[in-house]
Amino acid sequence: MPSTTRTRRTRTAPDPRPGRRADALTLLGLILLALNLRAAITGIPPVLTTLQAALHLTGTQAGILTTLPVLCLGVFAPVAPSLARRAGTEAVLAGALALVLAGVLVRTVPTPVALFTGTLLVGAGIALGNVLMPAVIKRDFRDSVGTMTGLAMTLMAATGALAAGLAVPLSTATGWRPALAVWAAPALAAALTWALLAARRIRRQPPATTPLATVPPVPQTSVLHSPLAWAVSALLGLVSLCFYVLVAWTPQIMSDEGYPTAVAGAMTSVMLTIGIPFGLAVPVAAARAADQRPLVVTVIALKAAGLTGILLAPQDAWAWTGVLGAGIGAGFPLAMTLLGLRSPDPATAARLSAMAQTGGYLLAGCGPAAFGLLHTLTGSWNTPILLLIACTVPELLVGLVAGRPGFVGAR
Repeated sequence: MPSTTRTRRTRTAPDPRPGRRADALTLLGLILLALNLRAAITGIPPVLTTLQAALHLTGTQAGILTTLPVLCLGVFAPVAPSLARRAGTEAVLAGALALVLAGVLVRTVPTPVALFTGTLLVGAGIALGNVLMPAVIKRDFRDSVGTMTGLAMTLMAATGALAAGLAVPLSTATGWRPALAVWAAPALAAALTWALLAARRIRRQPPATTPLATVPPVPQTSVLHSPLAWAVSALLGLVSLCFYVLVAWTPQIMSDEGYPTAVAGAMTSVMLTIGIPFGLAVPVAAARAADQRPLVVTVIALKAAGLTGILLAPQDAWAWTGVLGAGIGAGFPLAMTLLGLRSPDPATAARLSAMAQTGGYLLAGCGPAAFGLLHTLTGSWNTPILLLIACTVPELLVGLVAGRPGFVGAR
């Protein structure tokens, strides 16, 4: 009996560091970080037509503009852990948010070069923040990983939806430049907060230490040689692929099924809105469960049911988009929570996050284009939707591995 008790306890706390508690400033920093990880991206597509007219962008340039941020999330993700080791997590996050701030301001200059340069800066900054956020939660909130991840996911989803919803009204009332510039304010607040945290970290370090180590050094856990790490990464990639494909193409699919354009757009909005509460509930439930595989099965079943319903009974699209909203709204928060739950320490969480988001966002960035090309080649949405349904099979397989209790690097 005693040995069984010890086995259960080791699932939750293989952390060699002394205990620490996050204070109000760290919590504020996490909140402001989450507020800036979606809005500067989701505010662009709704005003894309306005940008095309104002800056004389071609259709190809407009397509690149919407794909560029997602690709940046994958391209710049790998450098985050090494930067954090050298300069400190707080300093890197302050710099990342400064990049977001600079990008938001640069792209308000009315030239195509400035628009693309600013979008590149925004994507790079958000990529660094995306990767390091799970490490911050694992380090400073390790007794409430699910709650803090859920809070962050909810804020990301809510501000992303808010930015998309406000873009057109703000652009109509004030012009497209102020509509884009409004997101400089939260970026500035976040950058200043993390700069204060970085300065405080430096002041508290003993003279013999360097900014590289915010905790006593522990052996680094390999992620590239871990089947569990690859499973978590594949799960995040497939979840992201489905999300971005549906966000990009659901309005067109519904329009081609005979729904008015405004109704098709409303369906997409409702689909995303339904997912917001799942961003809070699912990470909390995942962190409290000893085994996350039942959650994985439930989430993937919802997506498969929603996609199958749209394929076979498009006349009930409102119901099926609601089911899809629950599935994709729960899928991404669950995958992000597993980054922390499967990491034995903050450094591993950062490396696993970088690995997963690199492959995940590169795959997600190519997904919408491939989905659209398949529709063009076949002349129907049936084959692309069937392919998305087929993707739930490998997603389930890797999800069952990723959801099994254990830690990256553990035997």
